[in-house]
Amino acid sequence: MRVLIIGSGGREHALVWKIAQSPRVTAILAAPGSDAIARQASCFPEIATNDIPGLVALARQQRVDLVVVGPEAPLAAGLADRLRDAGVATFGPSAAAARLEASKAFAKEFMARHGVPTAKFAVFDELQRARRYARECSGRCVVKADGLAAGKGVFVCDDAEQAELALEELMGERRFGAAGERVVIEERLSGVEASYYVISDGEGMVALAAAQDHKRALDGDRGENTGGMGAFSPTHALTSALEEHVIEKIVHPTLRGMEKEGHPYTGVLYVGLMLDAAAGPRVVEFNVRFGDPETQPMLVRMDGDLVPLLEGSARGELDFSTPMSWRAAALCVVLASGGYPRAFEVGKPIEGLDQAEHEPDVVVFHAGTELREDGTFVTAGGRVLGVTARADSVSLAARRAYEVANKISFEGMHMRRDIGASARGE
Repeated sequence: MRVLIIGSGGREHALVWKIAQSPRVTAILAAPGSDAIARQASCFPEIATNDIPGLVALARQQRVDLVVVGPEAPLAAGLADRLRDAGVATFGPSAAAARLEASKAFAKEFMARHGVPTAKFAVFDELQRARRYARECSGRCVVKADGLAAGKGVFVCDDAEQAELALEELMGERRFGAAGERVVIEERLSGVEASYYVISDGEGMVALAAAQDHKRALDGDRGENTGGMGAFSPTHALTSALEEHVIEKIVHPTLRGMEKEGHPYTGVLYVGLMLDAAAGPRVVEFNVRFGDPETQPMLVRMDGDLVPLLEGSARGELDFSTPMSWRAAALCVVLASGGYPRAFEVGKPIEGLDQAEHEPDVVVFHAGTELREDGTFVTAGGRVLGVTARADSVSLAARRAYEVANKISFEGMHMRRDIGASARGE
């Protein structure tokens, strides 16, 4: 079969890497893809992820059997709907179902309607009212842009001053554009965060695995929220008993609720959880696509063929008896440009990459790189590389990932040194 991947980042590189291992796949295409992805796929860099007509035309012209949509923005814009209308099997939810991620307000109100446990919240589209509410909460809250902000429109605030600054950035300065026209202010939950993944075909689901992401830019969970500075899988925080609880009290009610409201959910559902021993698991957020960088260690852990799950979901014929087999552990360390998640420079030569990409039990996924004419890679994004290692434990995977990450360098490079520290007992 011929598979088209939509996207160009580290998540899409990981999907291409995994899908290429399937004996069912005869050709992989990517739009726009990247120079690194081009080593395994035919790329169409002239077609952007927001070019819905162009992507539909490409899928038809190339006689694609399955489209796998990586980023959330084209899903929110209706790409999956348009592809299905054109007769192309597509892995990813409809625009209506994608509102679970595209609108924080919709997601919170949906959870309230269907009894899905989450933090208390209020929604505002006027700055002064939002400021007053934040002050009433003593500023200890979480402020979220309602719309899509590439994973960076969330501010975890300790006091009223921080909440005020967050609201000013979102609603006053419009740092994230229209995404900040409306905000959600919610209570600040405590506990351990985890990401849980299932694949659904609109009726049933197959559980994948849990991972733990590190969103803050600096060690010790300090600094600004980013798109993700590293991740590991599995997470010790989600026990088998808790997993059963999450499926019964969160996943199933969410899927039933979407079907009841006329928008059956197909694709991967990412459930961002806060695990609190006293209050039980609660939903921090939903994502309607594979996470980045959680996908990297999860797919490196996964044994077997991913393609039957993707195709089964896309065609509404998911085989719920599909056996899932997992390696013990994997961990990803993100190498980022100096200044990320704020302003950063690009075009910095990357040293040590060739050696790193040939290390055993390690895969280096490219998130933001470009290939020069001389055959060397340079930086081309905020998150540049995801060094991902698998081993018999998270601790050993971390050791291996950092060994290889330390062999790579570029001007301004920074990484967190504590990815997986909680699982390593540090």
